[in-house]
Amino acid sequence: MVDTTSKAGLDGVIAAAKQAPGRGLPPVHLWNPAHCGDIDIVIKTDGRWLHEGAVISREALVRLFSTVLRKDPDGYCLVTPVEKMRITVEDAPFVAVRVDRVGEALTFLTNVGDQVEAGPDNAIRVEVAANGEPRPYLHVRRGLEALISRPVFYELVEMAQETADGATLGVSSNGVWFPIGPAA
Repeated sequence: MVDTTSKAGLDGVIAAAKQAPGRGLPPVHLWNPAHCGDIDIVIKTDGRWLHEGAVISREALVRLFSTVLRKDPDGYCLVTPVEKMRITVEDAPFVAVRVDRVGEALTFLTNVGDQVEAGPDNAIRVEVAANGEPRPYLHVRRGLEALISRPVFYELVEMAQETADGATLGVSSNGVWFPIGPAA
């Protein structure tokens, strides 16, 4: 078993992530290593990554780790060709921090530098929390989502249009209409 509490476990993740040139993504969906254990990395609701309770302050390292993140049936994992280490994600692993309307598309930017166009493959969905507050999400890739930040959600509300019956607000992107809440 690999000691995932040591620097060696993180070194393997870094080496795997560096296999992708530029901002390209490594083929984590093709890697099927054995589960090696848990690693003390937590992605907080606000998008901060912590290792052993300390914030990972190097943005480039967080971006690098985000490229080898995968959601499996047993949870979120950092994956390399030879290791699979489960981590903790409090809500969604990413946060959408910006949205722009570019022609017929809504283009989002995440806290780790991913640019995502909402559409058939990248849906916007809104849940309602127990306190009644909307919790909007954007699909980023392969089951990984970004929580849409409050300021970005307010921008979506400003762009929204009502349905013909006036009951629902929604936005369209790449030919798909996404409901974001009641019109009232």
